[in-house]
Amino acid sequence: MAIRFDGKVAVVTGAGSGLGRTYALEFAKRGAMVVVNDLGSSRDGTGANSSAADAVVEEIKKGGGKAVANYDSVATVQGGENIIKAAMDAFGRVDIVVNNAGILRDKSFVKMTEDEWDIVLSVHLRGAFCVTAPAFKIMRQQNWGRIIFTASGAGLYGNFGQTNYASAKMALVGLMNALKLEGAKNNILVNTIAPVAASRMTEDVLPKEIFEKLKPEFVTPLVMYLCSDECKDTGMIFNCGGGWYSRTAIMCASGTIIQGKDEITAEDIMAQWSKITDLSDAKPLNNIGDTFAYMAPLLSK
Repeated sequence: MAIRFDGKVAVVTGAGSGLGRTYALEFAKRGAMVVVNDLGSSRDGTGANSSAADAVVEEIKKGGGKAVANYDSVATVQGGENIIKAAMDAFGRVDIVVNNAGILRDKSFVKMTEDEWDIVLSVHLRGAFCVTAPAFKIMRQQNWGRIIFTASGAGLYGNFGQTNYASAKMALVGLMNALKLEGAKNNILVNTIAPVAASRMTEDVLPKEIFEKLKPEFVTPLVMYLCSDECKDTGMIFNCGGGWYSRTAIMCASGTIIQGKDEITAEDIMAQWSKITDLSDAKPLNNIGDTFAYMAPLLSK
């Protein structure tokens, strides 16, 4: 059965090049109407140019698809509202939001300035809020929606010189974890990808021989499935790159309960450290309330 998006509207931020461009083209190929958002800035977030978004829209139209361009910054509430308004004005609905826009300001932690910290969190984290919030309201009314956040292995696992970027990307996982619960009753699925792909963000970071093997088109199929009617999963994180796809998860082990004492000391923790850190029975939890099951013997007293 082919995955189709006929009658649906997809908003893709940062869609003028790289990953965003491949998403926009594939959505259109599969029948979606697309809002191609791109400020047209450089990799560090400076400048603006409408040509990137315009070129993608023109490519979609030449292929027989429907698309409109939008050049607003995702990093402001007004910009986010304008992006979603562009979808409503052109197509009358919003079904899918792929939060893909991003910038880099890499610097070792001791050299990082406040501005370099703020602008990266503003585009990645605040940007995801500014675009998703007005779309989420529409999706609730429609009782259908698909939202994708773009994290990174830098946030999930760490990377030298990217404390700002890593912090923003891991924060998106927290945003997903809460939003999946708020959207569940209205059939709004929220998932996060952590892609590795050849783009302007990685062209001078990855070795050339590896860069050439990480086509952005290899990430696109996962995004298409996660945004489809056929997908029923929500609140998941996926690594993807070069044809490799894998779920990753924040896990919680059963740990140990220290009982029989009026107070617990640091020495008690030290004595139980191997049990506290043992992940052999770890599993993902659905929400913060699930942690209380591990504390049940204490709470029931």
